[in-house]
Amino acid sequence: MPEKILIVDDDYETVKFLALLIKNLGYEPLEALNGMDALKIAHENLPNLIILDVMMPGLDGFEVARSLRRHPETALIPILMYTAKSQVEDKLTGYESGVDIYLTKPVHSVELTANIKALLMQKRAREAALEDKGYIVGVLGAKGGMGVSTVALNLAIAYKQNHNAKVIAAEMRPGQGSWMSELGLSSGNGLASLLRMNRTEITGTAVNNQLALNTYGVPLLLATDEECGFECITAVSQYEAVIEELSQVAQLVILDIGTNFHPAYEIFTQHCDEIIIVTEPQPFSVKRTRTLIENLKAKGYGSAKALTIVMLNRSRTEMTLNVSQIEQALGQSVALGFPPAPELAYMSATQNTPMYILQADGIISEQYKKMAKHIAQHVKVHG
Repeated sequence: MPEKILIVDDDYETVKFLALLIKNLGYEPLEALNGMDALKIAHENLPNLIILDVMMPGLDGFEVARSLRRHPETALIPILMYTAKSQVEDKLTGYESGVDIYLTKPVHSVELTANIKALLMQKRAREAALEDKGYIVGVLGAKGGMGVSTVALNLAIAYKQNHNAKVIAAEMRPGQGSWMSELGLSSGNGLASLLRMNRTEITGTAVNNQLALNTYGVPLLLATDEECGFECITAVSQYEAVIEELSQVAQLVILDIGTNFHPAYEIFTQHCDEIIIVTEPQPFSVKRTRTLIENLKAKGYGSAKALTIVMLNRSRTEMTLNVSQIEQALGQSVALGFPPAPELAYMSATQNTPMYILQADGIISEQYKKMAKHIAQHVKVHG
């Protein structure tokens, strides 16, 4: 079956020209003359590539691209923007909207053809590489103390219990782990043990041997809160080997990264299929989060890879930003928000039990279920 390419342009002659070109290349053209029709066709047909104009009645091309990137089933479809808008600001807006390649009219058919083939080839290569590995989600914040570890652990448990899949959660910060004490586990220094190995020694068996089992069904790679040597913290090659091996034994791997100041941050962003950023409703935190989002978008998150923002509010004070204010400041939608739950957090700490387990039908658990469902849709597309 030929690969499908959706052409979106309000100029009928341009659509017909591109359709003929695509047909002659052996692909199947799909056509839309406006943004709303484009979204409908994209969701119904899941094309392999979208060629998108900017200036259209109703939804413009930038709005169409943003909408496509917000939905898991269309988030990874390559987008080639083909438009007469040639200003630098237009191109910047295009790439910020999630466009993969921005071409300005007129373009020679040879150049257009080369870019179409390149994007389709990249998509095929990505799909082939993903076939044999699990979906990797990195959780991080723009600064410490945002609740990243809490979100990563509870999300892993919620996913396991609601989607019956093999999930592994891993702390990626040697010497700064919290799960062992939070869950009342007797021991767990698996991460540091692996990071002290030679890379060739980090096999699937070696990683499995370091996973801590528990009653929640999610094997954990733990990092204790004990001091770890410098050579352990900066063992970038070993981090990469650990992630690769984890992805071979679980359908979903959730990494507690901490912040983007981690020595292996570049490795994490290369290997994660999705990044979840945890922020809080405070102006300084939101400002830092905006910078982090921009950094990740430059690495392909929000376009080729999924980028999800969640807001964790742990204060009942009224001196906080609302979701609308946060989204405006970030220039990015917030997928989910967690309300303050200090009593539940206290019970979790004193009873060594994750919040998701303590109140399975409470609002916090319901939010984690929604978050797990959100990730499950991405895993399905990935698989």
